[in-house]
Amino acid sequence: MTATTREAAAAAGPAGSPPHVETSDVEVLVPAPDRTSVAGLIAHMQGRPTAEPFAEERVAFMADVSRALRRRGRGIPEIEALAFWMRPAELNRLRLQFESLGDEQTLLMPRGTVFHIPPANVDTIFVYSLALSLLTGNRNIVRLSSRSLAAAGPILDALRDTAQQHPGVADTLRIITYGHDDALSAALTDACDVRVIWGGDATIASFRRFPLPPHTTELAFADRFSLAAVNTTAYTALPADDRDGLAERFVNDTYWFDQLGCSSARLIVWVGDADVRQPAADFHSRVRAVARAKGYTVDTAAAIGKLGQSYRSMIDGHITGYHWYDNTEVVLDTDTFPPARGEFCGAGLFYQWAIPDLETLAPHIRRQDQTLTAFGFTHQQLRAFASSLRGRGLDRIV
Repeated sequence: MTATTREAAAAAGPAGSPPHVETSDVEVLVPAPDRTSVAGLIAHMQGRPTAEPFAEERVAFMADVSRALRRRGRGIPEIEALAFWMRPAELNRLRLQFESLGDEQTLLMPRGTVFHIPPANVDTIFVYSLALSLLTGNRNIVRLSSRSLAAAGPILDALRDTAQQHPGVADTLRIITYGHDDALSAALTDACDVRVIWGGDATIASFRRFPLPPHTTELAFADRFSLAAVNTTAYTALPADDRDGLAERFVNDTYWFDQLGCSSARLIVWVGDADVRQPAADFHSRVRAVARAKGYTVDTAAAIGKLGQSYRSMIDGHITGYHWYDNTEVVLDTDTFPPARGEFCGAGLFYQWAIPDLETLAPHIRRQDQTLTAFGFTHQQLRAFASSLRGRGLDRIV
């Protein structure tokens, strides 16, 4: 009996399931295109066993996905990066890192069924989440937004191709899509052992209307804000080639995902007593050159959004300079911490603030602040800054 037939046979669902849930269909994308009732899907997943973490078949599955992505994703940087992250050497590193968590008193086990709700605007994130859960032995249900299906096409094709070669793994995996349906989301929440929510505060609030079973764990990735700090004196001392290298690393950090990634800096803080105008102008000219060389372009909607956010920021106050260099980069000078958190247009908009020392920044850090990307500071300076925050915010300094 095929998996689809088993799911259909179980469509009556568990006792007490709401009738409209039992008959509501979801579209299955992986392991193969299909439609099934949510009750049938849940029954199928509950009947599948979990696996030993980093079981051979699951490692082989992810390695084969990596190879399929390399074929299908040539010339697409985010897919090439994803394929590189899942190469066999990296999978082995992940295995060793995971196994180091266990000892005589700690046995590493899968949690059960993981329900993933990834964001619509970053089309590769769901694979990172899925890969880690799958490798550690769990059953997985991934709900993709219909808005992300076109961009995720090459990834879904690679997963479908690989699923045919690994039916045992495919039997514990369902990537699905459905519209905004509270009954479906509530039923899938009720059936999971871990719920993983990406996509920001609004998505988290929407799904938290559906209570978790008492045993279920949740991982939520809320709206985040990130910034960069540059030691002005250290930058001025850099040779031209090193400045170019720093600009390239900055572009890699910020421009991927159209500057909408959680760790993409929106604010650049220049730290020190030196005059920041010349080094900042030099830095931004190199950033634009790198972005253009990498083929970065801004569509009309993003350009208009960037213009609108720039004007709103100037109306709100504290903007002391406005530099629309071209569609690649816009820089807003400010004399205090700017209104850069919350809704953001991305597409190469940077706030810029000059301060005498890192201690000036510390009172402005909030719990939602994720990454500080830093250049030109000693380890001791960054450690002292992190210590001064006293848990106020920042998950990492890199």
